[in-house]
Amino acid sequence: MITYVRKRRKPVSEINVVPYIDVMLVLLIIFMVTAPLVTQGVKVDLPKAEAAAMDKDSKPPLIASVDAQGKYYLNVGDSQDNSMSAVDLATLVAAHLQLEPQTPVVVKGDGAVPYSEVIQLMVLLQRAGVPSVGLMTDPPEKKR
Repeated sequence: MITYVRKRRKPVSEINVVPYIDVMLVLLIIFMVTAPLVTQGVKVDLPKAEAAAMDKDSKPPLIASVDAQGKYYLNVGDSQDNSMSAVDLATLVAAHLQLEPQTPVVVKGDGAVPYSEVIQLMVLLQRAGVPSVGLMTDPPEKKR
């Protein structure tokens, strides 16, 4: 009678990370391709000024925009690049602040728009229940 002795194999305790790297690279390419396509809001030439940036920990702000023609825009929902009336803008901002009261609100005014238009937008937001409004600017170009 012949008996066979099997050798015991040690269990492999290594993780094969090659599939994870492949998935990560595919996701990286997808994000790199889609990031430039995801722009929010309307094209506005912001005034140049040195200002402190918002905290990175804060919630994404509501951006109320006024373009050079005095049309209002809001970066909420599907109609980010469609102009809206002052009443619609105030209603949307008030509804959003009821759902998320800590959301910061920022005004993005075109540099060519009269100052009175920006003030009217700020008063409109104040009447909609916004406790404080920030102003958006572009950083000035650095001189060499």
